[in-house]
Amino acid sequence: MHTEIVKHCEGGIGEVKMEHLLEPMEMHGKIRLYARVTIEPGNSLGYHEHHHESESYFILSGTGVYSDNGMKRTVKSGEITYTPNGFGHGMENVGSEPLVFMALVVLD
Repeated sequence: MHTEIVKHCEGGIGEVKMEHLLEPMEMHGKIRLYARVTIEPGNSLGYHEHHHESESYFILSGTGVYSDNGMKRTVKSGEITYTPNGFGHGMENVGSEPLVFMALVVLD
């Protein structure tokens, strides 16, 4: 496992912490990313599209505004998001505590 701090991730505000739970060789070319992601209050992961892959988030704690292909909705602990191939999404922490979620990118 390794931790990465990404500034202005996908054009977002501030920084995003990614704790990669598996390394590429452990994912056998089927998964591009499996990580616990933390976004501090006021920071965001910018809107981006997925091509030849899909991504889901499982919200562990905090409150965010999720942009689902341009439609925004509030997400909180226990909720799941899914972005299929060819669509886009982004996430902003609008709460007062860290927004933490599991991110899984599966290759098509």
